[in-house]
Amino acid sequence: MKLNILNALDSKGLINEVDASTNKEVIASHLAKLKLPNKKSEKYRYFDIQDIVSKDLELVTTAEDKFEVIGNKLVIENGTILKAPKVDGVKIKINDFSDVNNDHFDSLYYTSHLFAKNVIKIYISKDSKFEIEHIFSKNNTLINYRVALFVDANVNATIYESFKNDANNSVVLAGYDIFVSPYANFELIKNQTLNKDVSTPIFSNYYKVDSNATFKLGTFDFANTNFLNIFKAELHERAEFNATHLLYTNGDIKAGSVSEIVHIGKHSKSNQVAKNILNNSSRGIFDALIRVTNSASGTIAHQNSKAILLNSGAYMASKPQLEIYIDDLEASHGSTTGQLDKKALFYLRSRGIKEVEAKRILILAFANESIDTVNQDNFANHIYVDFEKAYYGNAELDCMKTCHSCENIILKD
Repeated sequence: MKLNILNALDSKGLINEVDASTNKEVIASHLAKLKLPNKKSEKYRYFDIQDIVSKDLELVTTAEDKFEVIGNKLVIENGTILKAPKVDGVKIKINDFSDVNNDHFDSLYYTSHLFAKNVIKIYISKDSKFEIEHIFSKNNTLINYRVALFVDANVNATIYESFKNDANNSVVLAGYDIFVSPYANFELIKNQTLNKDVSTPIFSNYYKVDSNATFKLGTFDFANTNFLNIFKAELHERAEFNATHLLYTNGDIKAGSVSEIVHIGKHSKSNQVAKNILNNSSRGIFDALIRVTNSASGTIAHQNSKAILLNSGAYMASKPQLEIYIDDLEASHGSTTGQLDKKALFYLRSRGIKEVEAKRILILAFANESIDTVNQDNFANHIYVDFEKAYYGNAELDCMKTCHSCENIILKD
């Protein structure tokens, strides 16, 4: 199936083409109005979306299969659950879902919902912490699935996401609809390493943060293949949303994030910080909008992007934006792109440190500022290791866990 054939269809034609149920008429009408993105689409202008929507791929979506409930991890392979966590207060169901956001800016959000016959639903009713592992293994496939996550009021929950991507010439079209109830605290930590020539993931998400709730998002992406992370966050009265993005890219790729944070309620807060490290001829993307509506007096909203270009072929497409319809607020946005600090490099080299190692020290310090925002030490250590492997080829933490050949030297009197 080629995604771009959908552009010629109206809402009824879309439902017939993908054999969707009639309760998805609203979803189809949104898609018919927005159309599939192309190279002229503003939100995709820095990403090669035309190559994605013109690929002829077999469609695979979530099946309503039985799964084992065991351990502390939800494992999803090609959109199908292999096992679910046995955690008190966490329930997993698979069925239909039509409660989509009716004002999302991304047509692929509606496309993935239209394709999804069933949705993986996660209900969190008690304080909990667990992991989600996504596995992509089918070649020449459009892997489509959706996850809807509901965090009950007054609940504290943390989810750590990891990925195994071995699929070739495939596209992953997936994403979350997350609903954080009043006075809940939710943290989502996404750790993704993409090796060369694996499938291209596009995640299109919607987050609703209800009154007096907090959502902390951390995305840590180390990529040698194209990918895009898209989200819209909607903040209600006294809601708080904090987003940290760390991006490392290598090779001739385009990768990053496109987002909208919409302040709807009074005294809502948001803080979005992106750090980007770009190598070779890669392009980093940070296209981010904060919108403050006329009902959101007392808003506090801050946004910042910093990028380090490791050579002359790398390029950062940074577009932080504020759209404000009220005077009673505190808001800022900014963007800086440059190379490593020459004075800091000189200082380290004057202390006898070789140039390669000095650069490594500065890069790790830059990245660690983002990784240190993860409060869970075990999850943070996974991210430290994966970043060092992506950037440097190995990791000190990983070395110490797996190899003891230098113990005699370290412990020698």
